[in-house]
Amino acid sequence: MESTEAPVTVSKPKGISHKKKDVFNKKNEVEQYEIDPTKIMKYARGDKVRTKKVLDRKLKRNLKKREEKFDKAVKQAARAETLLTEEAGYLETEGLERTHKFKQKDISKAVDITSAKKYFDLDLEQFGPYKTRYTRTGKFLLMGGEKGHLAAFNWQTKKLAFEVHTQETIRDVTWLHQETMLAAAQKKQVYIYDNTGTELHCLKQHRDVNRMQYLPYHFLLATVGNCGFLKYQDTSTGQLVSEIRTKLGRCDCMSQNPHNAVINLGHANGTVTMWSPTVRTPLVKMLCHRGPVMATAVDHKGLYIASSGLDGMLKVWDVRTFKPVYTYRMEGRPAQCLAISQRGMLAAGFGPRIYVFRDGLSEKQSMPYLQHMLKSAEVSSLEFCPFEDVLGVGHSRGFTSLLVPGSGEPNFDALEVNPFETKRQRQEHEVKMLLEKIQPEMITMDPAKILRVDGATSAIKKADKEEGKVTEVFEPKHKLKGKSSTANVVKRKQGVGQVSKREAMKAANIARKRKEREEAVDQKRGLAGAAVSALDRFSAGAKT
Repeated sequence: MESTEAPVTVSKPKGISHKKKDVFNKKNEVEQYEIDPTKIMKYARGDKVRTKKVLDRKLKRNLKKREEKFDKAVKQAARAETLLTEEAGYLETEGLERTHKFKQKDISKAVDITSAKKYFDLDLEQFGPYKTRYTRTGKFLLMGGEKGHLAAFNWQTKKLAFEVHTQETIRDVTWLHQETMLAAAQKKQVYIYDNTGTELHCLKQHRDVNRMQYLPYHFLLATVGNCGFLKYQDTSTGQLVSEIRTKLGRCDCMSQNPHNAVINLGHANGTVTMWSPTVRTPLVKMLCHRGPVMATAVDHKGLYIASSGLDGMLKVWDVRTFKPVYTYRMEGRPAQCLAISQRGMLAAGFGPRIYVFRDGLSEKQSMPYLQHMLKSAEVSSLEFCPFEDVLGVGHSRGFTSLLVPGSGEPNFDALEVNPFETKRQRQEHEVKMLLEKIQPEMITMDPAKILRVDGATSAIKKADKEEGKVTEVFEPKHKLKGKSSTANVVKRKQGVGQVSKREAMKAANIARKRKEREEAVDQKRGLAGAAVSALDRFSAGAKT
């Protein structure tokens, strides 16, 4: 949808100062460029910081410089979109023909040779059903068979990294922060392996685990199993961060919200709960189905969550309002697996069938975008490959890679996730991730809350001042470079004193106005005048 507004033209005035080097070019030339306003809104960082009431001049100046840098970054990002030449493609039909009638063989014949090689089948019926997981770059694929088969390989070049047999049941697998480490939930404990199949560690505190999710920005491995305990393990320090008792029994359904790192659990009583490692009770508890929840999936923006239940219903929920948006009734059997692509496609697997809905989150679909039927096999896991138009399907007879045009994001940010990174870049990126690690306390439903001031603290301080409680005495900190002179210390004390006086005057004015209002109400009720004691009415009755 094209914007009807005129493009924004930014030009440098002639009398600009030399000091504003970060806003305009160093040369005294007029810089003009056109930016689409819709792109500016796409990269905007919210409302600007209001510096009108900031008293400190230095702080005010720094805030203004920071906002100027943000504006420059937004305009540069909007202009850089012209360099993103890749576009997402979709299947198109002529006349009354439907896209779900196309088979994978027909699609592979119509695309180029490189894309056609991405459609393949792995026949591994001896050790199935399989759980599969792609890396964040979409380069490597991890497979774990229920009968103990564990393997990882580069699925594009078909180069095998390792293949081992654990001699134990494998319930779930997941990659850790990079493709050099992985975790497998086996019969009793969770084991950590490297990219050569060597066992590195055994997490004995995680017992009878059914599902796992890894939070890459927090370096947390979340597990849940038959005991009903949700556990968070820090893979960078090796410590058990949290162990939460859900009180809802055995859990076999787990997903994460990529937007805020909240873990979603589906339970046997039809509820979906959302958890944070620092809160002992669920952040949100929704009744989604009339039967046990089979699978859940969240889109990458964190706006919608899809859930399927044993009642045969597939529902799409709005996370902002916690209300159902669309409802689908599956044919014959309930959806056992769900997956959402980077472009918002919804995939559902039930029995041997796989349905893919193109705009299943934004509008209700009357028919699927694509469908596929497995031969004598049942779906056990679904996952879209990042930055590729590929859907990975793990089933009872092995693994199948399906072509889904338009499912992957065509452009990627190399500073965030680079599918073509070298070994040196991967090592540097790992160090950077550790330095920028986010603490578990910051996992909330609304990640933007950490940017706002907590109003409860100021309210408590005001209440304490009204009650006359003693507050802490301000003591200026010792500063170097001549800033701790007696005059500067006195000035800082005077500034703090003036602020406290101003707040005390505000409190006194509020109390005075409250008292005036109460007196006015008493006068209206006829209670004004001299105070009357409780015994005066008896004396008045005696006189009469």
